[in-house]
Amino acid sequence: MQYGKVIGRVVCGKQLACLDGLKLLLVQPVNERQEAVGDALVAFDAARAGEGDLVCYETSKEAGWALHEWFTPADAAILGVIDRIYV
Repeated sequence: MQYGKVIGRVVCGKQLACLDGLKLLLVQPVNERQEAVGDALVAFDAARAGEGDLVCYETSKEAGWALHEWFTPADAAILGVIDRIYV
């Protein structure tokens, strides 16, 4: 699981039926000090996150397991909204 900050929303004009109702957010990966690392990515929102939220997300096949269908093609999914990180 990795940390990220939601920096925007992604809107799709057309998508697969299994993706209906799922929100896509733009996430900037961050380290434990909330400093940006790497490139931003698009993630499905399984945790009702919003812009500016610090989140934890999963990538790869595990991302699809967090979504409502038993198999949803996803490269990344937000699993939780983080209140604080203690270092």
